[in-house]
Amino acid sequence: MDLKEFERLKWMTLYEKKAQEKGYHLIAGVDEAGRGPLAGPVVAAACLLPFDLLIPKVNDSKKLTAKVRAELFDFLTHHPDIRYGIGVIDAAEIDKINIYQATIQAMKKAIEHLSTQPDYLLIDGLELFDFAIKNEKIIKGDQKSQSIAAASIIAKEYRDQLMASYHLQWPVYQFDRHKGYGTLAHRQSIEKYGFCPIHRRSFKLKEQK
Repeated sequence: MDLKEFERLKWMTLYEKKAQEKGYHLIAGVDEAGRGPLAGPVVAAACLLPFDLLIPKVNDSKKLTAKVRAELFDFLTHHPDIRYGIGVIDAAEIDKINIYQATIQAMKKAIEHLSTQPDYLLIDGLELFDFAIKNEKIIKGDQKSQSIAAASIIAKEYRDQLMASYHLQWPVYQFDRHKGYGTLAHRQSIEKYGFCPIHRRSFKLKEQK
């Protein structure tokens, strides 16, 4: 790891360090993937990293190549000292309760699925009100906190793998390419073939880039 990367990662642990200084010891980052697509679930992840662990290349999942993201996902989900949980809310439930509430529920599920329960949460862009665990909303947290960035990678890669598996069931929609987002090709396939079971019926068919 070069000095520039070391300094970047040290900067990305400042929120964790501030929480530690307040007396918290188990600090997890939380993020989601899939709020905007026309199809598929919303997926959230919670990730609890050791305080002394700096992970090269960890960043907002959207800033990473697919190859690097897959490599980091493998590292994060197999490291013996990293704890993570994943929460999934499907399209039918999204239509029932709306995407905001579905995102909240996915995050709560991810936290519940951690094998070690945290005492403090750093959350990308959202706050969990009336929640048992103290939490802090950080705007663009996946670019500012290593634990949130790790959660964003896990959520994004897990969801991408789900969408690739859905492609095998419904290949005409090409879910493996656009991951359910509202691209022109996806919208055209909906117009031609109609909805499939994982489409969100409550979402407008606008193009998303």
